[in-house]
Amino acid sequence: MSDVTIYHNPRCSKSRQTLELLQSRGITPTVVEYLKTPPSAAELKAILTKLGKGPRDIVRSKEAAEAGISKDLDGDALIAALSANPTAIERPIVVKGDKARVGRPPESVLEIL
Repeated sequence: MSDVTIYHNPRCSKSRQTLELLQSRGITPTVVEYLKTPPSAAELKAILTKLGKGPRDIVRSKEAAEAGISKDLDGDALIAALSANPTAIERPIVVKGDKARVGRPPESVLEIL
């Protein structure tokens, strides 16, 4: 079991690039295809804590609008909406221990390795 987890969308080029970057460094992360297995609201809240960000910071605007998610929702309601509509979550997210980074650009995840 790896101590690095990537919340991954294989159809996303940045997500694929981030996974390749990890693998090129000899890291075999636990891959969570979050569209198939969305994080629960509690998991998402924990990830946000590790990112040091609020829920609005990981919203994909276009996808949120398509899902009918308002950015005016309060924190817990927005987290619940993102958990229910994972396409609206920014990707990829890499977690190691008590730290996480969004892989945009992919090299940003190197800060936590």
